[in-house]
Amino acid sequence: MRKTFLLLSFVLLGAFVHQATAQAKKQPLIVFVTGDHEYSGEFTLPLIAAELEKNYGFRTKVLKAYPNQNAEKDIPGLEALQEADLAVFYLRWRQLPPEQLEHIDKYLKSGKPVMGFRTTTHAFNFPKGDVSERWNAFGEFALNAPPGWGGKAAHTHYGHESSTDVSVIEAAKKHPILTGVAPSFHVRSWLYRVLPDYPTKGSEWLLMGKAVNPDKAAIENPVAWTGKNSFGAKVFTTTMGHPEDFQVESFQRLVINAIHWELGKPVPKKWKGKIDINVPYRGMVK
Repeated sequence: MRKTFLLLSFVLLGAFVHQATAQAKKQPLIVFVTGDHEYSGEFTLPLIAAELEKNYGFRTKVLKAYPNQNAEKDIPGLEALQEADLAVFYLRWRQLPPEQLEHIDKYLKSGKPVMGFRTTTHAFNFPKGDVSERWNAFGEFALNAPPGWGGKAAHTHYGHESSTDVSVIEAAKKHPILTGVAPSFHVRSWLYRVLPDYPTKGSEWLLMGKAVNPDKAAIENPVAWTGKNSFGAKVFTTTMGHPEDFQVESFQRLVINAIHWELGKPVPKKWKGKIDINVPYRGMVK
């Protein structure tokens, strides 16, 4: 009798574990791709990933430049994008080999959603004439942002000693991504100039930034927008992303909301509370 009971218990336990595993695999997978030299995205985004797993039921995977953030030619594990439901990029001036770019290319062509932080507007920096030179325009074709730093778009910023006052754009205040985001808040990021030609036509601007203590004459610029990219995929892009920005609750909520929106999930009505993020600004450390 006891043996029968134990056998039944093992069968039931096995069925439960199988069901739980199957259920977990149904949860969307978010793949974070990091490698940005300056802003410690390889430390801030894992904390966002942990929050998404703990409190929001998502699966996540974080990929990092190898052997460190300054290594521009290797991000191991990009094949994970084959299974991803959302790709989140925080890159700066990478020169990945064609076989790694192929994984990103296939993901983009799938039409699945894309998210980009700050320096991802200039994610790649291949020399002129390189077989992969077209990737220098990643910001434009993937994120509706300027096609790289400087150039004809005059993509620039207003100085490392400046910061940014951010405000919700009136026409966008009912957008789900802005649920619970304060009408105005301050971030440490120095404002990026993307106007007048970007974000690309058809994008919806969500947040406007005003430079505080700029090093040159400054104009207000959008700092977060949505839209459809050249592959027809949903996009969320923000030029914010300084590690101190991740300490700001409205910025945290913006990111969590945007991830839900990109995946077609209802934006959480109840905020789980401020995330403990305290990553220092690294700067351009070799």
